[in-house]
Amino acid sequence: MDAKLFSDRSLKFSGTSLLALLAVGLSVGTLIFDWQAGYLAALGISMSLPLCLCAVVTAGLGYWAVPLLQALKTGQFIREDGPQTHLKKAGTPTMGGLFFVPVGVFVALIWSCLTVGVQELAPVMAVSIVTLAYGTIGWVDDWQVIRLRSNKGISPRMKLGLQIGVGVLFCTWLAISQPAGITTISLPFNLALPLGLLFWPLAVFVVVAESNATNLTDGLDGLAAGTCAIALVGLGAIVAPISPSLMIFCACMSGSCLGFLVHNRNKASVFMGDTGSLALGGALSAVGLLSNNLWALFILSGIFFVEAISVIAQVSYYKATKGPDGIGKRLFKMSPFHNHLELSGWSETQIVGVFYLINGVLALLGLVLH
Repeated sequence: MDAKLFSDRSLKFSGTSLLALLAVGLSVGTLIFDWQAGYLAALGISMSLPLCLCAVVTAGLGYWAVPLLQALKTGQFIREDGPQTHLKKAGTPTMGGLFFVPVGVFVALIWSCLTVGVQELAPVMAVSIVTLAYGTIGWVDDWQVIRLRSNKGISPRMKLGLQIGVGVLFCTWLAISQPAGITTISLPFNLALPLGLLFWPLAVFVVVAESNATNLTDGLDGLAAGTCAIALVGLGAIVAPISPSLMIFCACMSGSCLGFLVHNRNKASVFMGDTGSLALGGALSAVGLLSNNLWALFILSGIFFVEAISVIAQVSYYKATKGPDGIGKRLFKMSPFHNHLELSGWSETQIVGVFYLINGVLALLGLVLH
């Protein structure tokens, strides 16, 4: 991708216009899906209704939650070595995941119970627990940042250990409760890849990697919330024939992201923090694993994958090219990749708008190839 392609001022977005376009796109897209799937007649089992409900509830709740987070002095600390334009964001309240993640989880549980039935509630409960567990890990990290008044939270080793622990517990439950066929990964064109026991370390890796990738994507106003909203709708449409309850969960979480964007769009009045970004990664990975849609999850997570790979490549290349002075070369001006684009002249809203568009295309591609 040419970093100079959109660096001029001819292509302009505002945070509000991006939110409006995203809201219209997701609403129309889910309505079309409901109509084609015959869910409009069922009323309860749909994507559009729970998405819109969670969006409205989260947006309204934010008008109470954001001032409360400000009063609690949960201001974000900004890296001094990051883009200079980010320094003015210092003090913006973080931990916004505390109010939008529970909305999606709670509505998904209630909606699934009322429409699909208690007997189909186990999958939603499982992915909800993973989502809240990762959100809790993120909250501990965010709280340490605020308490220590630094941009460093809990140690990377402890954070990774907690993430792996939750992933192992979820995969253990998955191994006990799901049929043996889950270890065979479904691929496009009716192909399959049987992994056997190798599936389980891969599954734990997917949960941990996805949560960290969404966390790395959360670096610009509205970027993580919007891209996750799109990915969740795409994943919900893919899992609908397998599990309507998981479809409802994805719709609810997507709607919560959309409602959060009312307060997180540029210029953001609140950040989701690790509380939100880790939870969203946990939600996506748990649904992908439980529905045996790892290939579709990989496609839908294309943006997150690029962001994570850019960090790995930057660090690896820097270490590999270190000279006698201890200084290495850089592949990018700064990682993750969205920071490289910003330092190359792109505005925040240009990056976010283009990433939304790319993720929308990936969601359609995932639907076609699943």
